[in-house]
Amino acid sequence: MSWKRNVIFEAKKIIEMYPNKRSALGPLLYLALREEGYITDESISEISSLIGITEAQVQSVATFYTMYKQEPTGKYLISVCKSISCEISASNTVTKELIEATGIKGLETDEEGVFSIEEVECIGACGGAPAIQVNYETIENIQEGKVEELCNWLRKNNPKVINSDEIQEKFGGRKSFDWGIQDNLGSTGPYPGFQTYKTVGEKS
Repeated sequence: MSWKRNVIFEAKKIIEMYPNKRSALGPLLYLALREEGYITDESISEISSLIGITEAQVQSVATFYTMYKQEPTGKYLISVCKSISCEISASNTVTKELIEATGIKGLETDEEGVFSIEEVECIGACGGAPAIQVNYETIENIQEGKVEELCNWLRKNNPKVINSDEIQEKFGGRKSFDWGIQDNLGSTGPYPGFQTYKTVGEKS
């Protein structure tokens, strides 16, 4: 199914921000994530047409970067940092606790489409290891015993917006520094939340 007219309008506005259409490829892939939940063949075709490159070129970028999901994720994408600081701070225990708390067999999505678990490389919170992200909103120094509490809170409250300040206060510990943008509005789905593309707060 082709993109809706309002999405194409927004895509063209993004393209106008760049002197070369090709430079808009990354932001357009984020736009596709917001609209589809993952990078679909239809999105690849639309982007190819909009910026004048082949579908193979779009696909090569989309598959190179792990943040461009190739299949649907759960409503809450939980990313566990596996870089050296988090690894030596027992991030593997965090992963195990997440698997137990969500009932997922491994690094995958549950049958209800609520949770997805993945392991990622450095998320830039080394001073607050072990660190995780929920829909790209960071919790530093996730506290022992808080993993199950986090999952239960997400399941019970079903928050439409995930805010890093809120989840840090509830489930985190030591912070390396103040995270995110000033007046952070949080993320509204399992994709990176950039205000420019209306992926935070209420969509207009």
